[in-house]
Amino acid sequence: MRKSILICMTLLVASAAAAQQLRLPRPSPSATLMQTVGLTDMTIKYSRPGVKGRQVFGGLVPYDQVWRTGANEATTITFSEDVTIHGQKLPKGTYALFTVPGRDSWDVVFNKQGEQWGAFNYDKTQDVVRVKVKPEKAEFREWMGFAVPEMTTDTAKVVLRWDTVAVPFTVDTGSVERALAASKTAIAAIDNSRWQLPLRAADFAFNNNRMDEAKMWLDQALAVKENTATLWLKARMLNKQGQKADAVRTVDNAIAAAAPDQKDFVSEIKRLSEGWRK
Repeated sequence: MRKSILICMTLLVASAAAAQQLRLPRPSPSATLMQTVGLTDMTIKYSRPGVKGRQVFGGLVPYDQVWRTGANEATTITFSEDVTIHGQKLPKGTYALFTVPGRDSWDVVFNKQGEQWGAFNYDKTQDVVRVKVKPEKAEFREWMGFAVPEMTTDTAKVVLRWDTVAVPFTVDTGSVERALAASKTAIAAIDNSRWQLPLRAADFAFNNNRMDEAKMWLDQALAVKENTATLWLKARMLNKQGQKADAVRTVDNAIAAAAPDQKDFVSEIKRLSEGWRK
């Protein structure tokens, strides 16, 4: 009898262990959106519920109540650097991304308590940022998801899509200012005989419409080396300022300064400046 009891207990323990190891598909599968915005890494971790023929907003997801913004665990959003959300400062870190759906507007909430199941233990006192946004009508989407359809060096438009609703909010990383400040520090630390770093910084500033910094660093690079790369950026700046004739002359100088192994670069310069001569 004692032996039979021991065998039964062993079987029960083995069965429990096997059950713990069993992995089954979740009805709302996990997903992760990772996006670098300028100098900031943004990660959203969430679970994707499906419509499955149900009334979603105002039904499955009630209006005017805090929602986990997905299924299963609370959705989280992580930033590697400080950001601003619609003008409100949000320190780097991981947050629960709660929402409060409404018929005409939604609240998007960044809450300190990222590790929790659903929104059952939601504590409003732990909110760091709360912004109000407008939902938009969109094409039907069976599975809830996040996307970043629009982006600049500084900003990302993040959109939550589910059913026929799209809910956007904007993240501003301030990456241009941080990159320019870092460039200024790096250039100040190098020898005056180097031109590559000032050129890289000037090119970045030019591409982000920071013309004062672009001119200052390009002048520094040109003082050291007039070559195809530095002259091409000078030509682009002149063209942007409306000085077409000077821009064309500088393009010709850039092409004339090209080394034999820069044929591809020269071809690209000719293609991009072709319209300037008209």
